[in-house]
Amino acid sequence: MIGVGDMVLLEPLSEDSFLENLRNRFDHNEIYTYIGSVVISMNPYRSLPIFTPDKVEEYRNRNFYELSPHIYALADEAYRSLRDQDKDQCILITGESGAGKTEASKLVMSYVAAVCGKGQEVNKVKEQLLQSNPVLEAFGNAKTVRNDNSSRFGKYMDIEFDFKGDPLGGVISNYLLEKSRVVKQPRGERNFHIFYQLLSGASEDTLKKLKLDRDFSKYNYLSLDSAAVNGLDDAANFRTVRNAMQIVGFMEDEVQSVLELVAAVLKLGNIEFKHESRCNGTDESRIKDKNDLKEMCELLGIEQSVLERAFSYRTVEAKMEKVSTTLNVAQAQTKARHKVMGVLDIYGFEIFEDNSFEQFIINYCNEKLQQIFIELTLREEQEEYVREGIEWTNIEYFNNAIICDLIENNQNGILAMLDEECLRPGTVTDETFLDKLNTICAEHQHFESRLSKNSKFLTDHSLPHNCFRIQHYAGKVLYRVEGFVDKNNDLLYRDLSQAMYKANHSLIKQLFPEGNPAKVNLKRPPTAGSQFKTSVGTLMKNLQTKNPNYIRCIKPNDKKASHIFTDSLVRHQVRYLGLMENVRVRRAGYAFRQAYEPCLERYKMLCKNTWPHWRGPAREGVEVLMADLQVPAEEFSYGRSKIFIRNPRTLFFLEERRRQCLQDLATLIQKIYRGWKCRSHFLLLKKSQIVVAAWYRRYAQQKKYQKIKSATTVVQSYARGWQARKLLRELKYQKRCEEAVTTIAAYWHGTQVRREYRKFFRANAGKKIYDFTIQRIMQKYFLGLKSSLPSMSPVDRSWPARPYLFLDGVHTELRKIFHLWRCKKYRGQFTEEKKAVYEEKLEASEIFKDKKALYPSSVSQPFKGDYLEISKNPKYQKLSSAVDDKVLLADVVNKINRANGKGTARIFLLTKKNFVLADQKTGQVKASVPLPDLTSVSVSTQSDGFFALKLKEGSASAVKGDFLLSSEHLIEIITKLHRIGATTADREQLNIDISDEFLVQFKQDKVCVKFIQATPKNGNTVACKRKNNRLLEVSVPTSP
Repeated sequence: MIGVGDMVLLEPLSEDSFLENLRNRFDHNEIYTYIGSVVISMNPYRSLPIFTPDKVEEYRNRNFYELSPHIYALADEAYRSLRDQDKDQCILITGESGAGKTEASKLVMSYVAAVCGKGQEVNKVKEQLLQSNPVLEAFGNAKTVRNDNSSRFGKYMDIEFDFKGDPLGGVISNYLLEKSRVVKQPRGERNFHIFYQLLSGASEDTLKKLKLDRDFSKYNYLSLDSAAVNGLDDAANFRTVRNAMQIVGFMEDEVQSVLELVAAVLKLGNIEFKHESRCNGTDESRIKDKNDLKEMCELLGIEQSVLERAFSYRTVEAKMEKVSTTLNVAQAQTKARHKVMGVLDIYGFEIFEDNSFEQFIINYCNEKLQQIFIELTLREEQEEYVREGIEWTNIEYFNNAIICDLIENNQNGILAMLDEECLRPGTVTDETFLDKLNTICAEHQHFESRLSKNSKFLTDHSLPHNCFRIQHYAGKVLYRVEGFVDKNNDLLYRDLSQAMYKANHSLIKQLFPEGNPAKVNLKRPPTAGSQFKTSVGTLMKNLQTKNPNYIRCIKPNDKKASHIFTDSLVRHQVRYLGLMENVRVRRAGYAFRQAYEPCLERYKMLCKNTWPHWRGPAREGVEVLMADLQVPAEEFSYGRSKIFIRNPRTLFFLEERRRQCLQDLATLIQKIYRGWKCRSHFLLLKKSQIVVAAWYRRYAQQKKYQKIKSATTVVQSYARGWQARKLLRELKYQKRCEEAVTTIAAYWHGTQVRREYRKFFRANAGKKIYDFTIQRIMQKYFLGLKSSLPSMSPVDRSWPARPYLFLDGVHTELRKIFHLWRCKKYRGQFTEEKKAVYEEKLEASEIFKDKKALYPSSVSQPFKGDYLEISKNPKYQKLSSAVDDKVLLADVVNKINRANGKGTARIFLLTKKNFVLADQKTGQVKASVPLPDLTSVSVSTQSDGFFALKLKEGSASAVKGDFLLSSEHLIEIITKLHRIGATTADREQLNIDISDEFLVQFKQDKVCVKFIQATPKNGNTVACKRKNNRLLEVSVPTSP
């Protein structure tokens, strides 16, 4: 190991040796060092091969001090404590801006995601937690002079786990986004990443939809001197952010809404105001160039006049009266119960050349974090030793509570005085606020101002008149008071919020709920400072309920360069972070402490006297346990309510013995369980064998009985068969004798009768024989025709051949009679609806047969009418209620745009009185035309679906011109239109023009629509292109 991995073991301990150890490890790429359980992280400003999946497996389920110092060790310790001991954890990552806090938080989250459970749902939750970082960084991080990826907001993430340690989800809280960066950035810094990523990485089609250009110089909100950053690929990062938003759960339309809002902000920065004087002598502002305002309104769905008035006017409401006043140019431009592991990544301490309200709030938050570190690691630990009666020598340290009180005191604190100034009636300026500070805080030892009553600062020329200085724990910071009051008010004129609420853009409406006229609240909203103070207080209470784990990030140099270690800078950070005091407390104190009850409960299985139950006091049980384990007395001490263990190795020894004991207990439980399971299985097998044997014996006897019964039946059947055959032979013989006698008698009687009547037969024999022959022929003909009749289909033209020439007339007449009869039978099967369909088919044949190439393909397709099931589909419920009459036809058609020949999907509804065109997505009615206003319909002779509905000139429906539509059911639509006109007595017959070239009236102009045949380029699709202002050319694929 390079140097000393744990500063507690450093000898000799001094500030110089502390820094030398840090330098030595930093030079050898050892960027992590321990102070007990606290991790010191040095920013290497480059990628190191120590964060691979192999490293994750190396530190997984290993003791904290078992391997070399690493952030993975702390993350593993926190995760195992949460999973095994049910202790909620929080990981506090602190340090200056540029010290690597954001990267440290991502490493912690990636490690926890790698070591927790697997499964489809668990992996989805882990991926969402990890992918939330790119989204938050895109909208909340920016390049500053100290950090290329500086967090300009505070982020605290609570990750919830189930009892197995698998993540269930997360809750992210953010604190004080630096909103002023959107409109103005210091020299050498950039706006938020998302603006540059959008312009660099979005496709040309996306930029066109957002009305943006890739050139950064066209937008006033984007600084040009630092637009490109080495090591940052904005285009690739934009693709990462788009993918991350989908994984987190953003729908495609929601992503588009967010990008539209980002584009609108860029457009807002280009709006400039000009000065004008009114006739009454007051000043007002006007927008110079309204092009950006127009595009912004189109993106957000706001009427241009509404937003322009909101930018230029302000409504003041007093009692029941409203007064609209104009804004001057300056005003118009400035008002633009599961387990939980918390990860805090918040902005670091900031000292810039020009420090304003944002830096004041950020440094106040860092003061509170330093205070909680002091409370939990220095003061609380030392007080606990005294409280528990442990022998202890007090260690001095700086407590920054006095600085926190200077800022947050409810009466004389800086935030309280700032709120008081904001709420005070009369003229309130930043200078009056500074005067109030100079009066009340003049004697405070950590407050400095040149205009205060303290005379020692009167000649301090490093302290300007409009500034004050606070001596923070990390050093003195000079704050410029300009803008404090406005930024603390953080007000938005009600006219602007109400204008935004009128937008058709759903996201804008959600961002400005206060703009709802029905929910006007005249109460003054809380100030930004009071809101942040409340949020920080809630955060501190949340952190104090969890077991803390600290990562102290240190920035090795101000140049953001690798391999450079600046002694003075690191020494300053070591001092104000209190790392030396932390080492001294750790060296003198105890590494682990636990109440007697949970300690005995956890380790009681290690001693026979305490296992399984200890009947006496918990402390006595712990004493018996430690004595039985022969732990050296200098390794632990007994407090009043807790046991204190000095060396972590002792704790590792107890945990290892407990692990072995748990394995032995698990083995014993497995042995007993397996024995019980085997015995139960044997008894079940034995019982099953008896049941199976009984059933088998029953089955065998049944089979034997069935076999005997079958054999008996066979013998009986043979005997009965022999007897029956014998009787049958006798009966047959008797019957043949009787038949023979009857036959002989019949022949004899016949001979006698023929002799007697022969003389009467000869006279009519010829005619009788002819009639008999004809009768037999006709009988044979009809019987043959009956057996060879064709099918009952009316379209079946087959008929049996004529057997005899003399039957020609009868044969033809019977064929006609049969055809008429089967047609009547076929028609009798029709319902009224089916009859109407066939009548429509017949009418379509009369209109289009041999005239339209599309007609043959429509013959086999039934006319369905309502293709959208509009009365049943809940999506079109509103549209269905808007139509009074019964819908005869409902279909989706394409309305052809004259400008480019492209189609827009519309819902086409046809009733007996009118036809309606509606938006397919929203169901909003776009046009409703009475059928009497429809004069004619024009179609081509080819196989396309285009048709033009021509309206009566001078009618109210013809104001916007004729309709050029395209549909797959053209034949059915025009047939129904023609049929409605034909069945209505008071309406003229609808004229149908079938031609490959016709005129369509678009508003004031007439456009020629010409159909040509062309070979298809992109599949067999009809293409419509605009040739000039007077010609639309439709290319129809040639038939194969």
